[in-house]
Amino acid sequence: MSYYEGMLFFLALPVLLIPAVVLGILEKRQGLYTLAVSVLMTLMVFGGKKEELFWLAFYLVWSFGLVFIYERIRKNTGRQAAPYHIFVLLALVPLVLSKTSGFYRPGIFGFTGISYLTFRVLQLLIELYDGVIKELSFTETAAFMLFFPSFSSGPIDRSRRFAEDFRKSRKKEEYLDLCARGLWLLLLGAVYKFVIAAAAFKGMGFLDSEQSCWYHWIGYAYAYGLYLFFDFAGYSRMAVGTACIMGIELPDNFNAPFVSKDIKEFWDRWHITLSHWLRDFLFTRYVMLCAKKKWFPDRLSRACAGYMVNMTVMGLWHGISVSYLLYGIYHGVLLALTEVWQKRSSFHKKNKGKRWY
Repeated sequence: MSYYEGMLFFLALPVLLIPAVVLGILEKRQGLYTLAVSVLMTLMVFGGKKEELFWLAFYLVWSFGLVFIYERIRKNTGRQAAPYHIFVLLALVPLVLSKTSGFYRPGIFGFTGISYLTFRVLQLLIELYDGVIKELSFTETAAFMLFFPSFSSGPIDRSRRFAEDFRKSRKKEEYLDLCARGLWLLLLGAVYKFVIAAAAFKGMGFLDSEQSCWYHWIGYAYAYGLYLFFDFAGYSRMAVGTACIMGIELPDNFNAPFVSKDIKEFWDRWHITLSHWLRDFLFTRYVMLCAKKKWFPDRLSRACAGYMVNMTVMGLWHGISVSYLLYGIYHGVLLALTEVWQKRSSFHKKNKGKRWY
């Protein structure tokens, strides 16, 4: 079984969601049932993949240990940088091993979803350090970590927002509205993924090898772009829809990215939860550090450097390879050039509100 793939998953999904609907209609809390279903679904998905299940279990023990040990250290010693940095580095070790293990030993922490789980662990450590999170509940943390709708490919949620929904008991009318939205998103996501994305994928196969290079370059690129968007956006909508039925309002991950006016707006519409996570926990902190250390002469230079760091890390997060590194650097350059153009160009400032521009 895989998440949002194959008949078995979609046969199991409604069976597991029916009790959640009953609890919602009865105005009962769905939190503990959400945790139980997430554990069950995790076992069903990884049950036939013993090596992945082993690494997942190892990862969860490792991550829970880091988070709760650091919570205790933070309470006892206060906001100290050294232990915080050590724990952040330790939290990154499984992801780095997973991304690089193919170079010397396949399978180390090689399970579906490790990239997204790492975001959850890092966010908990960062907000414990900042004092935004004062105390962790084991049950809520386990539910947040294992929440199955977004386990393998997001959207990337935040623990405090998740905890509010986890504890919430909604009125019947409010839950029914949320459930209706969830069913609509499930249907829309299925159409995106299994109809439109599948058609775009088929379209790539229709390209005639005897056609010109330009035909393949432009035709294949756009067909693949449509496939990539509708496949990923379809998955994300199904994940958000499933979560709604379980009483959890995951953030949306896509907002018509191809109508963006520039690359900055694109990254505010494409894989929104990834770009916003990196903005909040990497870009902003790096720019503030640059200002504190006086590494760059002005705000614009700091912002451009921040874009380069942010997007290079984003590229490597996708995979440690030359293609992903270049992908990240490419988008970093585009964002930096856009920032310079918008801040320094009088032509842009004069014409930015005009339709033709």
